[in-house]
Amino acid sequence: MLPTSNSIFNSAVVSYGGGFAGVFRCDDTSRQMSLYRGSSPDGLAWKIDPEPIRFKCDDPEIGNFVYGYDPRVVWIEDRYYVTWCNYYHGPTIGVAWTKDFKTFNQFENAFLPFNRNGVLFPRKINGSFAMLSRPSDNGHTPFGEIYYSESRDLVYWASIATSWRRWQLMDVHQGGRRTDPDRDVRGWLMIYHGVLTSCNGFVYSAGTALLDLDKPWKVIARSRIICCRLRRSMSASEMFPTSSSVRGALRRSHRTAGDLLRRGGYRHALMFAKVDELVEFTKKNAL
Repeated sequence: MLPTSNSIFNSAVVSYGGGFAGVFRCDDTSRQMSLYRGSSPDGLAWKIDPEPIRFKCDDPEIGNFVYGYDPRVVWIEDRYYVTWCNYYHGPTIGVAWTKDFKTFNQFENAFLPFNRNGVLFPRKINGSFAMLSRPSDNGHTPFGEIYYSESRDLVYWASIATSWRRWQLMDVHQGGRRTDPDRDVRGWLMIYHGVLTSCNGFVYSAGTALLDLDKPWKVIARSRIICCRLRRSMSASEMFPTSSSVRGALRRSHRTAGDLLRRGGYRHALMFAKVDELVEFTKKNAL
């Protein structure tokens, strides 16, 4: 925890310099949402800079930071790109890049408000940057279609198609992309969250999907059952993946668990899975 933080969650972690680096959502005790950088030798013990990230932006209007949350980080070609939910007349997708996790250069926002959960693919598709996002409203969106968009320059975006609509029970309220897709010879492997509206409030679960390598808006397979859920704490009502890294055939995934009823806060967790097992799980339990 930071001296001023109330909670740290919904953050993004990547391999960097023999260890790990990350961009963290830190809500202070006034519940102001800001982004902070951090580093770790092992992905477990983290040192977070006490000062929030100050984005460099050529446009003062776009660079006027009001709030930001739910960052994602991905390596593309020669630098790391950061996307996050950025306030600009409502929530939209902010975009920036860094090479050293010290200087962050901000682009124009990717989309008009309202939009959330913007994640970039880790390589270009047909020469263009590719992003999945979830158009939303200004509240806790009662819908959750995921859209695929492309851009040549990270400024002008064209929405190609919707990747899916809400097909299953755990997606009744909304579905959102969380971790950046990983390229596998069988397709783009992705982990996402779905939300069920229950008599006890929103219940989050994680699912998996395979997208076509050349046309990622086409879903090859999507798991019918959840791939991960909380077991130890019966009071936990939220769990969603926030970032992942692949080393060999092992996926290392960070997730945020919300233990809302008992502790009133959020915490980070870490899970491991084999890529082959996730792919086979998705295909075996496909809708």
